[in-house]
Amino acid sequence: MVARAARATDLADLDGAVSDCFACPRLVDWREEVARTRRAAFRDQEYWGRPVPGFGAPDARIAILGLAPAAHGGNRTGRIFTGDRSGDVLFAALHRAGLANQSTSVSVDDGLALRDTRIFSAVRCAPPDNKPTPQERDTCAPWLHREVALIRPTLRVVVALGAFAWAAWWPVLRQVYGQRPPSPRPAFAHGAHWSGTAAPELLGCYHVSQQNTFTGRLTPGMLDDVFARAKRSAGVD
Repeated sequence: MVARAARATDLADLDGAVSDCFACPRLVDWREEVARTRRAAFRDQEYWGRPVPGFGAPDARIAILGLAPAAHGGNRTGRIFTGDRSGDVLFAALHRAGLANQSTSVSVDDGLALRDTRIFSAVRCAPPDNKPTPQERDTCAPWLHREVALIRPTLRVVVALGAFAWAAWWPVLRQVYGQRPPSPRPAFAHGAHWSGTAAPELLGCYHVSQQNTFTGRLTPGMLDDVFARAKRSAGVD
């Protein structure tokens, strides 16, 4: 898989290769089982049931790094954060920030377009209980590394949604930017910030999961603050 990722010449090529990955048996079994059985509310829909590629502007100045696709969200629709409650919160915030042309995302053909922004995840398949293993994260890492390499010329800021994404970013520094990760690693927190000499700034944000948004741990105002800061750092008007 490392070689397949390295061979991708552009984002379209990479997205096609990602969508055809079978590297992690547990994740393959789970994503396909979910696609077969389906949730009752989506019983009449054909699930994507494959790895979910990134989405957004090829010249992105801001990247949003998530954990993994949702079983009945991205694994159903084929687009990251599309068709689930987490995506409802995220795309509404991006729309308020002027980084998305609409506030909702329900399907791949709904007209959503991102401005100066690309979204991808550390693990590209939906995992059981939303919990990929460290081995699955590391197996999937070449896709992340190649995607960042392809948008490296314009990328200025990365927003890590949650501690898992925050931790997944540090190997990117070495693999893509040739920069030694800081030691000790900066701890994840909402609003955490790290800046290197030749790599994008990293901002921490609580994940837009229902566990955070329904309980008030992450509010719309908190999200607005993160994206306003990301825009300033990236030089996006």
